[in-house]
Amino acid sequence: MTRAIRIHEYGGPEVLRLEQVELGRPGPGEIRVANRAVGLNYIDVYHRTGYYKLPALPAVIGMEGAGEVTEIGPGVEDIKVGDRVAYANPPGAYAEERLIAAERVVALPAAVDFKTAAAMMLQGMTVRYLFRETYPVTAKTVMLFHAAAGGVGLIACQWAR
Repeated sequence: MTRAIRIHEYGGPEVLRLEQVELGRPGPGEIRVANRAVGLNYIDVYHRTGYYKLPALPAVIGMEGAGEVTEIGPGVEDIKVGDRVAYANPPGAYAEERLIAAERVVALPAAVDFKTAAAMMLQGMTVRYLFRETYPVTAKTVMLFHAAAGGVGLIACQWAR
């Protein structure tokens, strides 16, 4: 058993419930992560309110987190118990522990603490996509970035510099 914040219906913050949940063992290609920090994002509000529908209720929301691997499932070869990892997507981060596909996590360097990793994964992946896939940014690129004070904007401006 582990504790998780779940929703049983869509709505305001009052629908969030801290509950004991049965987590189970990791299946093929999965790992179990003990979260040390989780990110809070506006998309979590969209999930909670039902603006973005979840596959099923009850559900654990939360898109990003960082923690330590506590168990690996069959077929997982590049990750071991005790590894520090971070992830963004799918929902399920608002929990003390969670199961997640091993292919969805990245190794967390020792120089990056859990709080920093959990707070920047979703925004960092967004900026990487924008700067590498949408438009390849180079040293000669001139850009105007609106809303530079938000999570994505802050990382984008730092990386662009």
